[in-house]
Amino acid sequence: MTTQFSQFNLSAPLMARLNTNNFVTPTPVQAGCIPPALEGRDVLATAQTGTGKTLGFLIPIVEMLQKAQDRNAAQALILLPTRELAMQVEAAFKTIRTSSQQTVALVVGGMQERPQLDAIRRGARLIVATPGRLEDYLKRKLVRMDQIQMLVLDEVDRMLDMGFQPAIARIATTLPANRQTLCYSATLEGAVKEVARKYLNNPVRIEIGSVLKPAENVELRTFEVAADQKQELLEHLLESEDGSFLVFVRTKHGADRVARRLSRSGWSATQIHGDRSQSQRNSALRSFSEGHHRVLVATDVAARGIDVANVAHVINFDMPKLAEDFVHRVGRTGRASAKGVASTFAGPAERGDLRKIERTLSIQMKRFRVKSMSETAA
Repeated sequence: MTTQFSQFNLSAPLMARLNTNNFVTPTPVQAGCIPPALEGRDVLATAQTGTGKTLGFLIPIVEMLQKAQDRNAAQALILLPTRELAMQVEAAFKTIRTSSQQTVALVVGGMQERPQLDAIRRGARLIVATPGRLEDYLKRKLVRMDQIQMLVLDEVDRMLDMGFQPAIARIATTLPANRQTLCYSATLEGAVKEVARKYLNNPVRIEIGSVLKPAENVELRTFEVAADQKQELLEHLLESEDGSFLVFVRTKHGADRVARRLSRSGWSATQIHGDRSQSQRNSALRSFSEGHHRVLVATDVAARGIDVANVAHVINFDMPKLAEDFVHRVGRTGRASAKGVASTFAGPAERGDLRKIERTLSIQMKRFRVKSMSETAA
């Protein structure tokens, strides 16, 4: 029998918020993580992006904040790798919190300090932070961590890749020892295991699906196409298929070039990459998610942590270097239980790379060879 959120013994106000937002049936990661987290257990979950883990930790946080007494200090802390992800988690929290007194402070780099510090000073109950900026505030004694009852470490593997391990360790020393910790990662290798051992106490272990595998409901295609025909193929797919397109390219320069060419051809396209300012990235992301731009062109670095609903089609305009990057890119479509399509453009010289990705992930992509743009033959 399918589990429903109503079976989780949640408070009436939180159930009302979930119903308002049409959250009825939990995803497998939510069904696995929420009950032990509500009991106060530590949780160690391996699950890919797009499996609904955000709600899996926000629901226990909202329940805890409803019961917590101290109204003037942070009682929950969520650490995550990028400001884009932090902003999405903050927005998700605001949609399900049960009272305006459940205040939140966003603590991230690349944005003005004053609103962040004002929110902390006013007694934000939840802090959603990237490790670098939070550590900076702790050093300057601008934030208190002594009332934290719940710590969430999200996308731990990604935080460690980005070199945040020392910052996480220093932040952890400022937290109460008798807290609850929820830890989420796409993989459980090496350093992630070490983090789990260090910060979790007898955790409930949740493993959802293969740790490194694209979602079942994404149709995987590959087009063998010469480099100088990729742009034409992209436009052909835009003409022949419906919905929004998220296009991955290798370099910042490439992202600008592809987006410019699309715009010149009359397609509504925007781009995000490391050279764009935070406000430009936010604006591009918002415009894409609201449907004002049909195409978002992105580099891998900028795209980690993007969580946009209803992306119909992911295009690997340039081949990803690693199988893991392939999984992250493809995971932007087919979210929750929606269907998605992911197309990889590969030159004749990249056949070996393509096969390597297929072998690593135990997948088989549908192959198309592009002879000329008037015909794509299977």
